[in-house]
Amino acid sequence: MARSTEPRRTATLASLAAELNVSRTTVSNAYNRPDQLSPEMRERVLHAARARGYPGPDPVARSLRTRRAGAVGLVLTEALSYSFSDPAAVRFLTGLAEECESAGRGLLLIPAGPAATPEEAAAVVQQAGVDAFVVYSVSDDDPHLTAVRERHLPTVVCDQPRDAADTSLVGIDDRTAMRELAEQVFAQGHRRVAVLCMRLRRDRHDGVVGPDRLQSITFHVQRERIAGVRDAALAAGVGDDVTVVERFENTRPAGRSAAAEALAAVPDATAVICTSDVLALGALDHCAAEGISIPGALSVTGFDGVDDAERAGLTTVRQPVVEKGRLVGEIVLGVSHSGVDRTEHLPTTLVPGRTLGPPRAS
Repeated sequence: MARSTEPRRTATLASLAAELNVSRTTVSNAYNRPDQLSPEMRERVLHAARARGYPGPDPVARSLRTRRAGAVGLVLTEALSYSFSDPAAVRFLTGLAEECESAGRGLLLIPAGPAATPEEAAAVVQQAGVDAFVVYSVSDDDPHLTAVRERHLPTVVCDQPRDAADTSLVGIDDRTAMRELAEQVFAQGHRRVAVLCMRLRRDRHDGVVGPDRLQSITFHVQRERIAGVRDAALAAGVGDDVTVVERFENTRPAGRSAAAEALAAVPDATAVICTSDVLALGALDHCAAEGISIPGALSVTGFDGVDDAERAGLTTVRQPVVEKGRLVGEIVLGVSHSGVDRTEHLPTTLVPGRTLGPPRAS
């Protein structure tokens, strides 16, 4: 007898229940509430399901019934690859993922370009099937945060913006931490310094930052770190007219080119203060390529305390990035129960290294 060439139809919850002469609830409980069935009944259901290729209850249908997606959405206004290449972002993700895993929740990355329009931001946020949001380090005017608020779900902001109403916040005191680091630079005797910073606004700019742009920074973290350098410069009697070179991308090649541009703009600079370790490591790459001794001819400092910075002996500020991710996860997974917004500032540590020393002789 010829075998039928018709593909065997996959069983459904209803057909499996009918075949086993049990209720649909019994089949569903075998997957979702096994404590409601005897071990023998559960094994009977699962055995039949395996034999007929039944994959289990439809998770989309289940989420529609329960109105829970079982996942936290991480709004990251960068390319998706940034999450796996930037060392600080990787460590933050590690901490957040650990908390989600402990709570039995998934983590959905929602990459959104920094130049997205309000319409594009609304579309990507509205399509996310999540129970809560973590907004990771966005600008004051980022439309994704507006779209997140319109979902009316538990939300925690990490780092920035700082004036996000009706949300919890986890961050550090960027201004104080950078001021303490810059004070060490000026205490060594440096008087001519340049600052390498990450993007200051959502629009792209690579180059020396003019006064107007310095007055209209929309990324809180960069605004505060630059302000910390200027505070220390004023206290040292140097004045706060510090040359700042901006890079849209936080990468080592960006730091390398920024260092070259800064030293061309301030040829008598004896120190370069960077607002991230990645930019500082790029500055060290430039110095190595040009034969500029560190710290004999030039001192370089960073910020974040990533592993590569420690290996390079970089003078920097270490922030507890993994712990920050864990705390964000703890808050966002618990906020729906407490209904109370929290603001948490974690401590930072000044890390002396081999890249800061007295300025070269005139």
